[in-house]
Amino acid sequence: MKNIKLALLAFCIILTGLWLLADSFFPEPFTYFAFRTPFVQYTGILGMGMMSLAMILAVRPLWLEPWLNGLDKMYRLHKWLGIGGLVLSVLHWWWGQGSKWMVGWGWLDKPDRKPLSGDTLDWLAQLLRSQRGLAETLGEWAFYVSALLIILALIKSFPYHWFKFTHKYLAIAYLILVYHSIILMQYDYWNQPIAWISLALILYGAVAAILILTGRMGIKRKVSGTLRSMEYYPALATLEGNIQLNDGWPGHHPGQFAFVSDHTGEAAHPYTIASAWDPDTSCLRFAVKELGDWTGQLHKRLNIGMDVTIEGPYGCFDFNDSCPRQIWVGAGIGITPFIAKLEARAQSQDVRPVDLFHVTAVYDEKAMSRLKAIADATGVRLHIRVTTEQGRLTPEQIRAAVPEWQHASLWFCGPSAFSQKLRDDLIRHGLQPEHYHQELFEMR
Repeated sequence: MKNIKLALLAFCIILTGLWLLADSFFPEPFTYFAFRTPFVQYTGILGMGMMSLAMILAVRPLWLEPWLNGLDKMYRLHKWLGIGGLVLSVLHWWWGQGSKWMVGWGWLDKPDRKPLSGDTLDWLAQLLRSQRGLAETLGEWAFYVSALLIILALIKSFPYHWFKFTHKYLAIAYLILVYHSIILMQYDYWNQPIAWISLALILYGAVAAILILTGRMGIKRKVSGTLRSMEYYPALATLEGNIQLNDGWPGHHPGQFAFVSDHTGEAAHPYTIASAWDPDTSCLRFAVKELGDWTGQLHKRLNIGMDVTIEGPYGCFDFNDSCPRQIWVGAGIGITPFIAKLEARAQSQDVRPVDLFHVTAVYDEKAMSRLKAIADATGVRLHIRVTTEQGRLTPEQIRAAVPEWQHASLWFCGPSAFSQKLRDDLIRHGLQPEHYHQELFEMR
């Protein structure tokens, strides 16, 4: 979380600083309309910058993962950028359009403007000026569409398949806003670094938007495969499937995830990989919890032998640190990355002490027997907490079970509210913040 907070702050500070080299919030003389012009420019540039970066992150650039600590963190930043871009766009729209309305209502006096002769403008300025009316109209309607689609994306109850379908068309609105931004940027800015940086961002964002619309994002990281087996656990409402991959999979680390699509027209869904990588078998296992409209019907829709596409791997939840021991906490389906790590540990010489806490509302004998067997085989101390019988797992119980917890790293996968409570408590009692690792497995 620290990396993406710093990235967002640095991005806003840099763009603001570059804009201040070209303009000011305090024009002389200071009047409503004198302030309106630079404020509209600033909110437009910063808002478009945020939307451009969000568009770039949407195509899942691998080179950014190490800097932002994984695709899950990148998607959280993508969400924040979308919200920030929406807020700035509303301010930009109101100061632009709302000011015209207030003049019409008689709340403001229309400012006197000195007409510019065409002779005073060079050919490029004249060309841009001739497009202003169209750019304003298209930009206004693109803003309305973008605002609606972003709001829908933030509503968790909005079905995932509709979210993916509608969210894709933000790319069209973005491309219209690219035209709007280039035409309406203050002409004097084109001699300043803010224009060059803004142009680079929106052109990179435009390429990302085209990749999204043509379905080309992640194309080089996609591998075909076949669903070889399935097992459904009714008590856990969880489906486990094994996929035989064709050539091309680069291998993965335990804790990483991939996007899976089954060629039925449904958008690819992200799932944590529940198995270690074995190049001799080229097989991946996924465990999917019924959490929504799509996953709830998955065990009925899938058939053994059907073709699937896997895109990945992604994520930096890789258990890589230098602490002398580790604590793993997997709540519900959050146990998945730890199963993969247990399998990898069985194949390696890793003997570092590990305590695994598995929190579940339902005790399934078959699933728990498998978990206990591999934990015993790899020397991992397993602590199972059935919340319906024993209550919730608390930080105090973890500290009591692992006396050396202050010298350990903690790796968590599960509900964010549980993670926040656990993190706050352990850091307050002495755990180093950099030793707490969390998978932010929320793609919206």
